[in-house]
Amino acid sequence: MSVSTPPPEAVRAADALAAAERSGIPCPPVRKLFAGDDVAAAYAAQRIHTERALVAGRRVVGRKIGLTSPAVQAQLGVAQPDFGVLFADMAVPDHGEVRAARLLQPKVEAEVALVLGSDLPYRDCTVADVLRSVDFALPALEIVDSRITDWDISITDTVADNASSGLFVLGGPRRGLQDLDLRAVRMSMSRNGTEVSTGTGTDCLGGPLNAAVWLASTLAAVGDPLRAGDIVLTGALGPMATAAPGDAFHAGITGLGTVQVRFAPAPVLEGVPA
Repeated sequence: MSVSTPPPEAVRAADALAAAERSGIPCPPVRKLFAGDDVAAAYAAQRIHTERALVAGRRVVGRKIGLTSPAVQAQLGVAQPDFGVLFADMAVPDHGEVRAARLLQPKVEAEVALVLGSDLPYRDCTVADVLRSVDFALPALEIVDSRITDWDISITDTVADNASSGLFVLGGPRRGLQDLDLRAVRMSMSRNGTEVSTGTGTDCLGGPLNAAVWLASTLAAVGDPLRAGDIVLTGALGPMATAAPGDAFHAGITGLGTVQVRFAPAPVLEGVPA
């Protein structure tokens, strides 16, 4: 992590996003705090969030990759993905339940998770390096969230907001990559039994391994490389779906397996009809 003094706009953005998370009330877009699309300052805000989390005793367990879809990149006017930090307390068990008040504006997407068996310290990382490093792959659900009102985000908003991170769910079984072509996998995700998202491995930067190469190279270049044991969420294989209290999500990825999560029903207030 950087030890340099962050720019004041990064501190203000981090403070606004932290206040939204504490209160449960989304804040206005933080992009207005930055001069233009200052992605470097937005990452500085993300680092502030990470450093504060570490001081509070949270544990980093990996990274997530966002903006892997060309359509979403075009929408936000960017030409590359972004990344955020995964903490241990963001993990939800497969078939687990998410408390209704835990997130502000949750959406769910299905993707491939990679778990590393060795470090990836190369600024010029290759697919072969990733293949040697990966211990196993798992099907995953990422429950994304935004501390920004109505998901009104630009690239700087989502980067500052830890790449719009929320929670994640790892399914199974674990699979080695020896005989698995992640470009060819097909994903189907349902909400309450109705299919709401489909996609293939190639919908994620041409393949999840390409996304992992980008992440490994990017993190090595900033001196914070991927390490053995890290979980890497490689990016959505299809469109995200909005989650409401009481919803149940199930995703299957061919060659990998399945993963499920449910959202707790909204609490019934005393004296208020259900």
